[in-house]
Amino acid sequence: MTQQDYSVTSAVLAVGVFALLTLALAWANARFPQVRGVTHGVPVIIVRDGIPDSDRLRSERMSLDDLMADARQKGIRRFDEIELAVLETNGRVSFFTRAGGPAEGTPEQPGIT
Repeated sequence: MTQQDYSVTSAVLAVGVFALLTLALAWANARFPQVRGVTHGVPVIIVRDGIPDSDRLRSERMSLDDLMADARQKGIRRFDEIELAVLETNGRVSFFTRAGGPAEGTPEQPGIT
């Protein structure tokens, strides 16, 4: 596979190997649910109650700047607004904000003078 071989036989062999590996992994994921955690990963909690877990961020190779950039895209300004942040298996971050804070809910009524 690393040599310059342009024959149809080597192309069929290469495609066949990858197809068999894909089918084998799909079968293993369907037959043995424990394997799914290894092949697909598991979600990781990276912020709890506004406090980022620096050890988890370091192990996932994610900086606080990257995390805050994702939060700003969701309209979150500060870490203390975040109740829970989960790094999903697809690389996206899910944010759960605090409910009932002063910035949320219905707007205040203007004062009557």
